[in-house]
Amino acid sequence: MIGVRIKSLRIKKGYSINELSEKAEVSKSYLSYIERGIQENPSLQVLSRIARTLDANLEDLLEENKDEITDLSKLDEEWVTLVKEAIRQGITKEDFSYYLEFIKFKKMNGGNV
Repeated sequence: MIGVRIKSLRIKKGYSINELSEKAEVSKSYLSYIERGIQENPSLQVLSRIARTLDANLEDLLEENKDEITDLSKLDEEWVTLVKEAIRQGITKEDFSYYLEFIKFKKMNGGNV
């Protein structure tokens, strides 16, 4: 849900709903409706302003599977195997972070690098 992701990013950024509303130039009531799921289809213009204010992009707000996995025991076994293999091969957290950033960059550029 878009509203849940916006609220999560807002809290991580340390913004109150008032602060985000002012910085993104979106009314506080409309932003509240989005966060609570009452307004489920905000315009791309509004979402762009919110995303920019939160140092995010539209993909961060729109992708359905962006919610964090908080219970690692629910991770699919294939993911666990892949991570274990990466660690065994000596891939560091920094390497992994670099790969993730590269993949995001590549997706943002239509897969062309």
